[in-house]
Amino acid sequence: MEKRGCEDVKRGGGRRREMNAKPGKAFGILVTFCAMFLFWLLLSGHFDTFHLTAGIICSAIVALISHDLLVKGKGEKMLLKSFRFIIYLGWELWQIVLANFDVAYRILHPKMPIDPRIIEFETSLRSDFALVTLANSITLTPGTITILVEPEKGKFWVHAIAKKPADSLLVDKTMQRKVTNVYMEGG
Repeated sequence: MEKRGCEDVKRGGGRRREMNAKPGKAFGILVTFCAMFLFWLLLSGHFDTFHLTAGIICSAIVALISHDLLVKGKGEKMLLKSFRFIIYLGWELWQIVLANFDVAYRILHPKMPIDPRIIEFETSLRSDFALVTLANSITLTPGTITILVEPEKGKFWVHAIAKKPADSLLVDKTMQRKVTNVYMEGG
């Protein structure tokens, strides 16, 4: 019998026994537990023993039942992607603040410099998480709304309030590059 990695293989067409069936499963449960517990803490606002224990128990149950919804597959480089995503969230929140000022300026300006348009563009993104992240980032940023996503082609249709927000998606492509960097897709 030969031992390779996390599985035993018996020579001669015999049996194959895996010692660790899903090494990524524990990581998925841990990530889901941490996310749920942080969410519990934010919504609860109570930090006494009873509420913290209830939060731990509920978060553990949710993590065991639904970990595969948050972390799919083997989770290749999941820790690195998670770290990059947290950095991306900081950048996205700043973009939301800047876009709020831009939209407020357009609304309060006497001439209301609004020039609505629908734009379409393609990205190299193909994974569900990457496409959803970009679509939600566009919609969360005031002045732009994702209308439609065609996942097979990575094609997006977006409504923009004016030329400047549209150009940030068509010309600068900063948001697309940042999401591509987070999920390590395309070029």
